[in-house]
Amino acid sequence: MWEAIWQYEFLRNAFLAGILTGFAAPLLGVFIVVRRLSLIADALSHVALAGIAAGLLIGKSVSTAAGWNPLYIGMGFSVAGSLLIEKLRSVYRHYEELAIPIILSAGIGLSVILISIANGFNADLFSYLFGSVSAVSSDDVWAVFVVAVIAAAIIFVFYKELFLLSFDEEYARVSGVRAKFIHFLFIVLVALVIASSMRIVGVLLVSSLMTLPVAASIRIAKSFKQAIVFSIFFGELSVIIGLLAAYELDWAPGGTIVMLAVAILLLVLGWKKWKRGR
Repeated sequence: MWEAIWQYEFLRNAFLAGILTGFAAPLLGVFIVVRRLSLIADALSHVALAGIAAGLLIGKSVSTAAGWNPLYIGMGFSVAGSLLIEKLRSVYRHYEELAIPIILSAGIGLSVILISIANGFNADLFSYLFGSVSAVSSDDVWAVFVVAVIAAAIIFVFYKELFLLSFDEEYARVSGVRAKFIHFLFIVLVALVIASSMRIVGVLLVSSLMTLPVAASIRIAKSFKQAIVFSIFFGELSVIIGLLAAYELDWAPGGTIVMLAVAILLLVLGWKKWKRGR
């Protein structure tokens, strides 16, 4: 594959987008898992799918919109879904977790309606569902790059605030942390990372890349920062080996990447059990 990467642009695009996704998704995933919001990635990915379906439908129905990249419409839907989740969490103060299944259900329902209006699946929509190496364009790479850079910058600048909010929200508020603003910023960032990652991993699997590397890292990490480093390492390992294996074996890249992440998690759990047994 290494020779093919330099020869074919679409493989270079897929490889670069995969590396960027393997960095950004686990980076945010650590905070998501610690805050017990793991299902939020599933909810926003299905909302993003509705946006993708809407973008493809608009491109099919309106001639002037034929050249639009549906990824950006998916990002818009995902961001809107993240804002609705935050709003619903404030409405259901004692049942905040209800916000996620509400938006998840709305995203699935809207996706099904838009797909049915577009007369079922087509090749483009299928590639967004499960990921496609050949479908990753240079525009997609730039979108993932910009989102990854923004994610890294925001985590770096607001690391202390996010850390406090993740472990003790009440103490963070008392300490003067602008909790509402940080929540808003973080949830929008999660939405953008999920939407931008769909091309390489797929809508149905993108949440796995946010949680599986984190699940492996927290079993061996001795500090929060170490958990972030291990999560990114496991994420990159899953993406790089997954893409290589998918190319050589002619498998779906999204599924291969996720199964590599599952294998890494099982290896870590097995190693911990063996170490404890000794």
